[in-house]
Amino acid sequence: MAGLRERKKQQTRDALSLAALHLCLERGWSAVTMEDVAEAAGVSVRTLGNYFPRGKAEAIASRHLDRMRAAADALDERPVDEPLAESVTRAVLTQFTGGTTEGTDATPPDPDRQRATRFVLAAPELEAEVLRANAMAEQRLTEVLARRTGSDPDHDLRPALTAALLVAAVGFALNHWLRADPPVALEPLLREVLDEASRGFSGPDGEGKR
Repeated sequence: MAGLRERKKQQTRDALSLAALHLCLERGWSAVTMEDVAEAAGVSVRTLGNYFPRGKAEAIASRHLDRMRAAADALDERPVDEPLAESVTRAVLTQFTGGTTEGTDATPPDPDRQRATRFVLAAPELEAEVLRANAMAEQRLTEVLARRTGSDPDHDLRPALTAALLVAAVGFALNHWLRADPPVALEPLLREVLDEASRGFSGPDGEGKR
């Protein structure tokens, strides 16, 4: 039952975040109120505020945070004998490319998805919340990397450094995906960037498969 409640809460959180994002894309940031978001999502303003007390910026940025946290959770569940670079790549790809983890993707980028991603990453009104989301994601990734590699994050800088590098790598890949001319598919680009970013951390004993 606890798992079911958590899933329902996450579904509500997702619906509220999407409502805020779609309204702001449609009307513009300044033309959307919390009341508008609550009405579009079919909830009370109080419920919306309970989920996102800092307002619509937090609601929109939460999608990025939730993806990064889910990637950390997925990494935590990967086989312990799998090379770390592969585990990281698969965990992140599952969250950012709809579960695609094999081969290449020649499908042209979805303009609507790119527009939404560009708004989240580039809108000045969202900058503080995106930075906050990245910091929270780094903390969760640090915990997972430290546990997976048997490192002590209080004395070993590598888990936190690698977490920061991975979060930055995701942002780098997304921004490159948005700017690329001609357009490129996200899956192979993200795979390449993550493979490079996660290759350097091998754990306390220098074993790449830990």
